[in-house]
Amino acid sequence: MQDFDPRSGSTVERALFNHRWLVLLLCALATVVLGWQATHLQLNASFEKTIPAGHPYIRNFLAYQSELSGLGNSVRIAVAPREGTIYDARYMETLRKINDEVFLVPGVERMRMKSLWTPATRWVGVTEEGLDGGPVIPDRFDGSPASLHQLASNIARSGEIGQLVARDAKSSVIFVPLLAKDPQGQMLDYGVLSDRLEGIRTKYEAQGVAIHVTGFAKIMGDLISGVRAVLAFFAIAVAIAAVMVFWYTRCIRSTLLVVAASLVAVVWQLGLLPTLGYALDPYSILVPFLVFAIGMSHGAQKMNGIMQDIGRGLDKLVAARFTFRRLFLAGLTALLADAVGFAVLLVIDIQVIRELAIAASIGVAALIFTNLILLPVLLSYTGVSARAAQRSLRAEAAEAGGAGKHPLWAALDRFTRKPWATWSVVGALVLGAVGVAASSQLKIGDLDPGAPELRADSRYNRDVAFMNASYGASSDVLAVMVTTPEGQCSRYDTLKRVDALEWELRQVEGVESTNTLGLLNRRVLTGLNEGNPKWYELLPNQEMLNLITAGAPRGLYNESCGLLTTYVYLKDHKADTLARVVAHVERFARSNDTPEVKFMLAAGSAGIEAATNIVVKDAWRQMLLLVYAAVVALCFITFRSWRAVVVAVVPLVLTSVLAEALMVALGIGVKVATLPVIALGVGIGVDYALYILSVTLAQMREGKSLSEAYYRALLFTGKVVMLTGVTLAIGVITWVASPIKFQADMGILLAFMFLWNMLGALVLLPALGHFLLRPSANGEYGSNSPLRAVRELVAK
Repeated sequence: MQDFDPRSGSTVERALFNHRWLVLLLCALATVVLGWQATHLQLNASFEKTIPAGHPYIRNFLAYQSELSGLGNSVRIAVAPREGTIYDARYMETLRKINDEVFLVPGVERMRMKSLWTPATRWVGVTEEGLDGGPVIPDRFDGSPASLHQLASNIARSGEIGQLVARDAKSSVIFVPLLAKDPQGQMLDYGVLSDRLEGIRTKYEAQGVAIHVTGFAKIMGDLISGVRAVLAFFAIAVAIAAVMVFWYTRCIRSTLLVVAASLVAVVWQLGLLPTLGYALDPYSILVPFLVFAIGMSHGAQKMNGIMQDIGRGLDKLVAARFTFRRLFLAGLTALLADAVGFAVLLVIDIQVIRELAIAASIGVAALIFTNLILLPVLLSYTGVSARAAQRSLRAEAAEAGGAGKHPLWAALDRFTRKPWATWSVVGALVLGAVGVAASSQLKIGDLDPGAPELRADSRYNRDVAFMNASYGASSDVLAVMVTTPEGQCSRYDTLKRVDALEWELRQVEGVESTNTLGLLNRRVLTGLNEGNPKWYELLPNQEMLNLITAGAPRGLYNESCGLLTTYVYLKDHKADTLARVVAHVERFARSNDTPEVKFMLAAGSAGIEAATNIVVKDAWRQMLLLVYAAVVALCFITFRSWRAVVVAVVPLVLTSVLAEALMVALGIGVKVATLPVIALGVGIGVDYALYILSVTLAQMREGKSLSEAYYRALLFTGKVVMLTGVTLAIGVITWVASPIKFQADMGILLAFMFLWNMLGALVLLPALGHFLLRPSANGEYGSNSPLRAVRELVAK
């Protein structure tokens, strides 16, 4: 220590290590303040944040949202008797009580709520005296056999069979539209809403009925309730990481400091979110683990460097400063690459992904302070155990004593030589070709019915299966909005076009049924003529059309008669189904739009999801291009060599391609929940390449061959790369047991990317280096390199 000049090193190094007590004090204060702020962090979801607000379909929907009936965020509650049909006095009384309780739940749009017990549910029929109608529930309904018979007759004439009433009459639905905010003006809390619905379910299922609930709000509620499972798996991953690092170091103090520094970054991230006005949602709940994973990767590198220097006999403070000098730039570049990888997600016009990007970027920014600065400063005080320091240099000591290279490092070093390098590159090309062929089958959107975020056998997806089987169609509704001049929605020319679109859509695969004002005109005209099917026609009689329109439900047109709604009920919301319907409507609109009449997409749950799929599809490749452009730029700034950039980036590209192929094999589509994963994998994977390549190039600049340089890199950073990759892969693969399916899918994809990025850095990187980084091919890395002289001059 007495031979060390504390004035040496960069300005940043001197500022930090010559004022270590101040660094620790500031970090401690920040941890206390942000830890307190983290207690105010809320976990919630928002329907509006999951949709692409800037897409034309969504702009159309939002422009007319107040005039559309039940086509936004809603919940469907099916109530089924244990035995028999709904035509039972006890069942009807239970349904009335459930209807009344749901009506009072905060956040329900009560004016548009609909069930057999709401006044808006009416019937229209043809009698010997002409058309007649009224509420579905008879005025003097008392549960008697006569009133139940009247109820059955009214339902049969209401057109609600398959909508509010099951085809087999063994259940009925309470349709519950939701507001964006509760009566107090706060964002609707989906966790609280889901708990209220579960309370109603539990209460009345004990009274002899079965209740099935579907809708976006229930999905979000189930995901929020599954947070405990997420936290449990997070704790398991932290424990696994701690055990693996301790197995590697055999030093309790350094292991605890590495884990603690990474957890401090998570605390800072969680504290900064509410401070900046953000909350966590089910899609970003995994971001804290990603921050922890990145922190463990960088922390292990710092700990390993300090351990090796202490093993060589350096003082712990000197060892910390030397490690800071060697790895700060590589670590900073890697974290900046991570941050840029997250930040490019901001270009995606979906608020929930943008907030995920912000949360992840905040976490990475915290890591710059906790793992690149705080951890070396802490280790400069504590150091590591002497036994751990000696173990860290065992490979070097064995080589110096004539025992030769460690078998594993010797095997990896062979990839710097021509035969192994050639086969490695050829193998990568073959895998890349197979991956590209497989990834071309990657689908955008959902590939299965129900909620793919949840398990197929989850309560929610069982409820969806019940709805689909009982009502003949799913709850997936796509609505086409037809705008006309005000007061002219019932014009014959307009209704004729709407009628033509409806008939064409009925022929499209995946469409179960439709409903329009044109269809109502056909049915009413038939009723006015004693039910004779010969009158099932759209007559060019404007007075008759106006008369029928005047008595039509407002869901088919708005108050000013300037907007018609075409309801398209789909079999499912799979990506292919949505794409077929949307493409057909767009073709029809191009051929039938006039200056006064416009056919516009899209409203309804399926319409909104179709718009989301389009945005995700456009953003998928754009996001990857931006991520790689940023990584390439940062690598070039760091290495100042296109050859080094190719060596660092090609393994990442291969991993991305294979990850897409894995998604195809697992039946995972690209959607809001999965879109960020590949970008996150690239950002994390570049860490491995930067640490190994920075040491390799530094050794080559000193005149060593690629083999010697790479072997030194393996001893210094490579073994920690291997440790980190395996540790993190083991930690996330435990997620496959999670009850939340998208967490299980993310666990598989992240484990795959952790391992393949590690293998790419250890195997493909030196193989590419054999062809690109030879000193004879690039004087930059030779001992007489002009760049080296310039760098030495700058350092002096």
